[in-house]
Amino acid sequence: MTKKILLLGSTGSIGTRTLDVVRDFSESLSACGLSTFGRCDLLTRQIEEFHPVAINVSDPSRADEGRHLADTYGVKLTLGEEGLAELIGICEPDIVVVATVGIAGLKPTLSAINYGADIALANKEVLVTGGRLVMEAARKKGVRILPIDSEHNAVSQCMTGQDKLKVRRIILTASGGPFRHLSLEELERVTVDQALDHPTWRMGPKITIDSATLMNKGFEVIEGHQLFGIPTDKIDVLIHPQSVIHSLVEYIDGVLLAQLSIADMYLPIQNALLFPERLPNRLAPLNLASLPALTFEQPDMERFPCLAYAYESARMGGTATVALNAANEVAVRRFLNGEIPFMHIPRIIRKTLDSHERLPADSLEEIQEADRRARKLAEDI
Repeated sequence: MTKKILLLGSTGSIGTRTLDVVRDFSESLSACGLSTFGRCDLLTRQIEEFHPVAINVSDPSRADEGRHLADTYGVKLTLGEEGLAELIGICEPDIVVVATVGIAGLKPTLSAINYGADIALANKEVLVTGGRLVMEAARKKGVRILPIDSEHNAVSQCMTGQDKLKVRRIILTASGGPFRHLSLEELERVTVDQALDHPTWRMGPKITIDSATLMNKGFEVIEGHQLFGIPTDKIDVLIHPQSVIHSLVEYIDGVLLAQLSIADMYLPIQNALLFPERLPNRLAPLNLASLPALTFEQPDMERFPCLAYAYESARMGGTATVALNAANEVAVRRFLNGEIPFMHIPRIIRKTLDSHERLPADSLEEIQEADRRARKLAEDI
């Protein structure tokens, strides 16, 4: 039986790699719906190849291009970020890949869970902002949340068939980004081009900057707590520049289980979409004999305070993680636009967390309101 895939964020780096998997396993997978923020040129080519039932164009300024595509190819169309959730009822997917950027992925994720579709999650902000809401909804509906992040996918593979009560700690590995050896003075002078030059992974601009500040890893700590039910004080981060070990799980008997593979998002995407099946693919396997030495080091919280802020906001609970994410989105956008220096990203986040009025995060409306207030704080800073 072919699984119907609704792919939110089909023109981003995760989205295009997801379609590589769909193409290679066309007997098992099909793309019933696609969405883009505004890359209608690439979306056109994807429609021609994958023949979805429906599409979404989220950028309001590209609405006319979306209408033209719908008319030309005879597909149904939804518009704007609100339209992402509408795709679910139109496409009736078996699994929804959430590969959008930012808190915009939260509402369609909840809608997909309510519909009863499994979630293949690549959007960190969904669990950072609404993790408790999402996981409770998934439990009630019997829906699986399958992580596409290489780190959490690795953890899930290391925990399959194991008793999570016997887990001593989870160790998330991080490449360390391009600046792990820079001094504080050098970090003040980092340019946008330097920050976008990641040493290991090829990702979208926002997540690449998050990797450079280690906020990406902080988000993963919060995600790991929600996904696996492990307290954040039992989730550690280690810098592993070679990006061969994608994460580890340590059990109470001292045994460490690790997942190793080449650094290619194809593999965690394949694992999530075909779970629990394992099928051969066209990628070259990891050649252990050819590897350099594998090294590890502790992250420097002074030079990369965003990671510390993530642990702090997770301990605070409520809407603190919503404020963390909102401030980070504002600060990263302003850095990418050349409006602030690199090290102002953590400074804006710090001031926003200090000023944010923490409230419960028990509903989508409360989360959206907290997000709105935190964004205004960050913009004013």
